[in-house]
Amino acid sequence: MSASRDRLQSFPDEPRVFILSDISNEPDDAESLDMHKILDSYDKVVQNLNAHAHSNDPYPSAKHLKSLVKKGVETYGMSAINTDVPLSGGGQLLLKRIQTPSNRPLWILCWGGTNVLASVLLEIERTRSTSEAVKLRSKLRVYTISDQDDKVYGSVTSFPIFSTYALSMVGVRGPDPTKISKDWIRANIQIGLFGSAYPEFMFIPEGDTPSFLYLIQNGLGIPESPEYGSWGGRYIRTDASGSGLANGHYSDTADQVIGLDGRRHKSNQATIWRWRDAFQNDLAARMQWTLSTDLGSCNHHPIISINGDQGLKPLAIESEAGSSLQFDASATYDPDPGDSIAFKLYQYMDPSATQWSTQHEVGRLEIHALNSAKSIVKVILPPPENCCVELISRKAVSGVNSFIFSSR
Repeated sequence: MSASRDRLQSFPDEPRVFILSDISNEPDDAESLDMHKILDSYDKVVQNLNAHAHSNDPYPSAKHLKSLVKKGVETYGMSAINTDVPLSGGGQLLLKRIQTPSNRPLWILCWGGTNVLASVLLEIERTRSTSEAVKLRSKLRVYTISDQDDKVYGSVTSFPIFSTYALSMVGVRGPDPTKISKDWIRANIQIGLFGSAYPEFMFIPEGDTPSFLYLIQNGLGIPESPEYGSWGGRYIRTDASGSGLANGHYSDTADQVIGLDGRRHKSNQATIWRWRDAFQNDLAARMQWTLSTDLGSCNHHPIISINGDQGLKPLAIESEAGSSLQFDASATYDPDPGDSIAFKLYQYMDPSATQWSTQHEVGRLEIHALNSAKSIVKVILPPPENCCVELISRKAVSGVNSFIFSSR
């Protein structure tokens, strides 16, 4: 008996995303810049992918995605930022998307330089009233992978945008490199008609991917709260005063993680590689979807239920310090018949900390399993002086490239 598409994970809300990419001296840029070649390969497998998607959430056609690929400016950095330089095709599309009526923010993921964004901001400032320009800029949330051109990033941050800037840098290194090794990628990613478009990397794979991971809906992240952490990393305000032009600017912070070697590692990269097993397994499982329409041949996401809530957004629960809470995940199910689910509830301490010594500052939760499957637990909160805490419920599905989904 195979899975039913109607029992697969659905996504009622989709983020609005606009991606800027370029190529310079970075070998991994080939993975994101050669868009038409990648979409040609995607076109060959999208029917297979849709067999593994909920009927309400099909993958977009390659034709539609190709219609959204536009050229940016053909000059480097600041040379494109001038009132005498017309907007590029990419800039015109970005301006159109910013002006599109929507209650959802527009996330701009910068995998290269930001001169297309800067030119659009200049155009808005030049052609709109002050109040209209403020309204348009308030829609923007920007995730940049470092500063990849000459001073343009500084010109972008000079605008009072209510946004998120995250300087992740490489962000994918960690003590266990197995799942970013060439051997693992050849065996799990460079497979089939779509995987054949994935190039051999020369430096690192997926250098810009944290910005995309940041928006993946898996029950862990809250995009408007970078300090909470997600697959795309964790970030804090660069200016704790909460005022001035840097009010909406976030940058790296550090997590402390026990590595495969059993040692504690604390770094900004750890805010991403701590989730590496989860997001690499997720990618590998999706690559299996590209090979066949047979639902029974592949793994699919578990459907998480916490106290009857099956949503992908974190739960907000009010409770008194020192009190106890009960969480019941026993209604969680795997859409793949025969697969088992392992439950793990743990405390994510780092988002609660304001100092470097996390373990000395953050109060510990007492977590007690109430059944053998550990799907029902009792959690005792610490006393008031240590009671700002984060709790993660993780579900892992058995099988090759097991899915790991979370609820927060």
